[in-house]
Amino acid sequence: MASYSSRVRTDAARWVASGLIDGKTAEAIILDVAAHERRSLSFGSILAIMAGLLLGAAILIFVASNWEAIPRLARVGALFAIIFAGYVGGAVLKLNDHAAIGEAVWLIAAAAFGGSIALIGQMYHLSGDETQAVLVWCAGTAVAAAALRSGPLTIAAVALSAAWLILREVDFWRDSDFPYVFIGIAAVLWLVSYWTESAAARHLILLSLVLYAVLLAFERDAEVVGIAGVLAAVSAILFALAVLMPAQTEAIARLNGLLPVHALIGFLAGVIMIQFEFGGDAGPGFAIAAAAGLAGIVAAVVLAGRESRGLRWIAYTGFAIELCLIYAVMIQDMLGTAGFFLAAGAILGLLAFAIIRIEKRMKEPRLTEGAAA
Repeated sequence: MASYSSRVRTDAARWVASGLIDGKTAEAIILDVAAHERRSLSFGSILAIMAGLLLGAAILIFVASNWEAIPRLARVGALFAIIFAGYVGGAVLKLNDHAAIGEAVWLIAAAAFGGSIALIGQMYHLSGDETQAVLVWCAGTAVAAAALRSGPLTIAAVALSAAWLILREVDFWRDSDFPYVFIGIAAVLWLVSYWTESAAARHLILLSLVLYAVLLAFERDAEVVGIAGVLAAVSAILFALAVLMPAQTEAIARLNGLLPVHALIGFLAGVIMIQFEFGGDAGPGFAIAAAAGLAGIVAAVVLAGRESRGLRWIAYTGFAIELCLIYAVMIQDMLGTAGFFLAAGAILGLLAFAIIRIEKRMKEPRLTEGAAA
């Protein structure tokens, strides 16, 4: 299959021949596409990064296996040699146009840094728990990402911050305080992602923030409805801004137009938490949350679903979850079940008809403009 840049090159030649654009514009389009395509990850790049992750995992397992036969200084020296060789060697590889292999070597160095923290703590019986080690590992990886302007290292730092958040909330460390500082960590990593131009890291940060809100709601059990309501409201506001002012929000978020997808995920998480809180009672609180969830799903599909297949699938998944929750809480007998599905089917049919009509009207002006041209 031809690459995207090859297809654009063919299309540009056809556009020039048809008189749609001139030769100078065609050349500018081809150069821009080629430049952006070089920044994207090829299959070989993905394999190189996966190889780096596997080698890094091997280093961590090797450290965890308590290699007592090797003297302490030799162990520490070997790990620091891997760190130094990894970062320097990766930089040399990138300068020689081997970017993917260089990034993979940097990931190995970052893994060696984490292994060094674990080994030194183990050998010298340093106080603290594993969560502190993960946080130090995250900070060191973030510094390396900023210094080397590495997207994969930025993603690794964000993943480590998410791992730290989860570890702080599992039962083994349940006696520790809730990690409120994660908000600050996420903000710093967001700024680092701007510098390293890693949109993937920003996607992961937004998902981590939704997870943070969910964990906070579980932590403060008496305030679940309030926390979930704030999450849903903030997500709805972000969605509205992304739809009404796409250029301005994209200039800030730099998420390749996917801010509505994250906003919908946050909105659904908040609404579903509220419904679970009222799950044992089919009262007004549950009904209002269910109605808000269904209305939000419909609005998301109508306003932004046409431009994003991922958003549509998330909306469909959310709709299915809503149906299951409503059925489990509010439907009590077979007659009620039949009536519920009848009403749901009718609503879906009307919604499908409305969306088809809207999409037809959105396409008609384009067809008219093409005919006029």
